Amino acid sequence: MNAPQSLPPQVFPRQFFIHAADVRLSATNWGEPGPARPTIVLVHGYPDNSEVWRGVAPRLAQRFHVVAYDVRGAGRSTAPQDVGAYRLGKLADDFIAVIDTVSPQRPVHLVGHDWGSIQSWEFVTDARLQGRIASFTSCSGPCLDHAAIGLRELRAQRSLAGLGKSLRQLAASWYVGAFHLPWLPELTWRLWLGRAWPRYLRLTEGLRTGPSPTQAADGCHGVRLYRANFLPVLRAPRQRHAHAPVQVIVPLHDRYVKPALTEDLQRWTTQLWRRTVPAYHWLPLADAQAFAAMVREFVEHVEGAPASAGLVAARLR
Repeated sequence: MNAPQSLPPQVFPRQFFIHAADVRLSATNWGEPGPARPTIVLVHGYPDNSEVWRGVAPRLAQRFHVVAYDVRGAGRSTAPQDVGAYRLGKLADDFIAVIDTVSPQRPVHLVGHDWGSIQSWEFVTDARLQGRIASFTSCSGPCLDHAAIGLRELRAQRSLAGLGKSLRQLAASWYVGAFHLPWLPELTWRLWLGRAWPRYLRLTEGLRTGPSPTQAADGCHGVRLYRANFLPVLRAPRQRHAHAPVQVIVPLHDRYVKPALTEDLQRWTTQLWRRTVPAYHWLPLADAQAFAAMVREFVEHVEGAPASAGLVAARLR
């Protein structure tokens, strides 16, 4: 990952590997931790790898120690073949290995986008990680348990408004069902979608990105995240309460995660901020400066700085 040329090179990225129980994770850090430089860990989504943070990370690194890693199945990390190896508990094990390596003595600030946010909800509600996470910023990725419970409750309301919200989210999540089909998603990525992904982002999000050498592989391996987790959670969602302050960034024009999924999070958190932005799904790529600014304000506030006007307005409880 290279810092944008418009930014002074305060720190340079360093790539390294972290060994978890059954995988080797590729990670990058910017700078070193210190008393005045808390650690921020960035977790990417699907079908991305840690390159999705290429604009965000160097901006945050001017103030913090920043770490991004390729989750299992993405980038240069190990890609297990067994679907069970992608369960949320395994992803939490990986995160524990990461923070044990990069910040063993001090809680980290966690930031997730898309599937990075989905799995980060698992981390911030896992009792093993209580006291290890100082804050969590979530963007475009709900807790699967919260979403499943919320959709059940909307259906139980038997109202047109509740039915409309459920149907809009189900329509937006059409691809989840497609990813459960055998071999077809993988074939699609290998035959054409891997090459066409930059064009897809340009047409749907207005983004101009270059080709990634691992894009087809990232798409193929990442469908196992859906196959390993969606149906088990939908069948038996759990009560998951966050043990750290949570900031939720809500792109209002997200095609895949509708704002309704984040409207009732107060019961799952003790400290919650919710910010809405007029943006599409890939906000970290579309406006890295604004995304980094929101993360920086939240982390600095959790670390003891006065709340900004934006945070004051976003505070829900």
